[in-house]
Amino acid sequence: MITRRDAAQRLDIPLEMATRHGLPTKLTEAQLREIEDSPPPWLVQSRANRTGKKSVWVDLVCSVCGFAEKARPKKWWPAFTYVSCDHHDPSDLPPPLPGEQREEILGIGSRFVGWVDKPEQ
Repeated sequence: MITRRDAAQRLDIPLEMATRHGLPTKLTEAQLREIEDSPPPWLVQSRANRTGKKSVWVDLVCSVCGFAEKARPKKWWPAFTYVSCDHHDPSDLPPPLPGEQREEILGIGSRFVGWVDKPEQ
């Protein structure tokens, strides 16, 4: 069985859209394949409206241990230099290059910290 969240990721739609259009909380592979093979009108319209500028889902992968999850990107997220699990020490990451400073951004996905290296000012 596939969860609604997994189905939304595979269909590349927001979870809210999957809920609004009645995708059940659990689907079989056959049900999901049927939706993929014969998309309902709302899914066809959603895909036609997509500009391609912003991803619906992004892969977050810890630069230290490799733990990964998919998350909906937020508008306020910058381009991260590194992403790490929130329990890792900053010293577990490679140090910033000379002349750069590192900024920590908390609350990324379910358990990540985003790290942005940028030139010192």
